[in-house]
Amino acid sequence: MYSIIRNLLFKIDAEKVHHLVMKNLTMLCSVSLFRQLFKSLFVVKNQALETTLWGITFPNPVGLAAGFDKDAKYIDALACLGFGFIEIGTVTPRAQPGNPKPRLFRLPADQALINRMGFNNNGAANAAENLKKRKQQIIIGGNIGKNKDTPNEDATSDYEKSFLELYRYVDYFVVNVSSPNTPGLRALQDKEPLTELLRRLQTLNRDNRAGKPILLKIAPDLTNEQLDDIVAIVKTTGIHGIVATNTTISREGLKTPADQVARLDPGGLSGKPLRTRSTEVIKYIHTKSGGKIPIIASGGIFTAVDAQEKLNAGASLVQVYTGFIYEGPAIASNICKGLLRS
Repeated sequence: MYSIIRNLLFKIDAEKVHHLVMKNLTMLCSVSLFRQLFKSLFVVKNQALETTLWGITFPNPVGLAAGFDKDAKYIDALACLGFGFIEIGTVTPRAQPGNPKPRLFRLPADQALINRMGFNNNGAANAAENLKKRKQQIIIGGNIGKNKDTPNEDATSDYEKSFLELYRYVDYFVVNVSSPNTPGLRALQDKEPLTELLRRLQTLNRDNRAGKPILLKIAPDLTNEQLDDIVAIVKTTGIHGIVATNTTISREGLKTPADQVARLDPGGLSGKPLRTRSTEVIKYIHTKSGGKIPIIASGGIFTAVDAQEKLNAGASLVQVYTGFIYEGPAIASNICKGLLRS
C-alpha cells in the first residue's frame, strides 16, 4: 500500500511533500482516536528492545535522524510512529533560510536522496519553545550547528548559544561539524578546532549539575588517519559518543545516470549507497576504541537486516531518515519486529 502512495508523492517536489505530509499527520495525531490508532499500528513494546546508554533507557534502538524535524515542530506526531528517540535539528542560534530551492532531490534507482538544505531552521529559541509545548514523551536529541555567516573562528560561540538554549529540553546533544552544505563547516573536524569546541561545550556541561551526553556527528568521507584523530579527540575531551555518519560527497557506484546526478549537485548523498561506508566507519571506530565509544549508526538503514549489520559492527543505536522516506511510517515498527526475530 505504501509503495503506491510513495509513487504518487514522488511526483511532487520533495520538500513540499515533506511539509504537506507532516502537516496532515500532525492534524490526525491531534485527535485522540487517530493517535491511539497510529500507536497501536506502529509502536512495538518489548523489554528485549530496550537499550540503556548514559543513564537513559531507550525503549527501542530505532531513532529518527536529524534533518527531518529541524525545528521540533512535529514531535507529537512522530512520537506516534514507534521511534525510540527523535533527533531534532540541525539547530543554529539564529534563524536562517538555508540554501536556495530546490534543494532536496530523490534518486529512486538508488533509494537515495541528495540534499543541500543548508541548516534551514527557525533558530534555537524557536526549537526550545516547540519542545516546551510538546505533549508526547519521547527521548529527544538536539543536533546543533553554526550559522552560515558565522566565521569558523567564531563557531564555538554559536554552538554554545544553541547548547544553552536547548539544554533544559533535550536528553542528549549532537555536535554537527560534518554537513557538506555549509561552506567551510567540515574544516571544524580538524583536530585543533574540534578539540577546542568540544572542550568548551564540556565545560558548559560541567557547570550544570545533571550534565547531558554530548556526541559528535562525523562525515563518512574521513580517512582512517582522520578517524584516528576523532577517536583521540573523543577520549581527550571526554564527550560521550559518536554519530556515524552524516551524508557523503561521494557519488561512486550510483545507478542514476551521471548527467542526471550532476544536475542535482552539489549536496550530501544519503540512503542505500551510504550503507557500506557507514558500517565500515562504525566498525573502525569500535575496533580502534576497544568498544569504549558508544556509537549511534546512521546511513543506509532501511530494514532490520541493515540495522542488525550496524549493531554487529559496534553501534548501540540506529537512526533512519532516507529509509523513512522510502519505507514509510512503519519503518521503526518493521525494524523492531525484525530485530526481535533475529
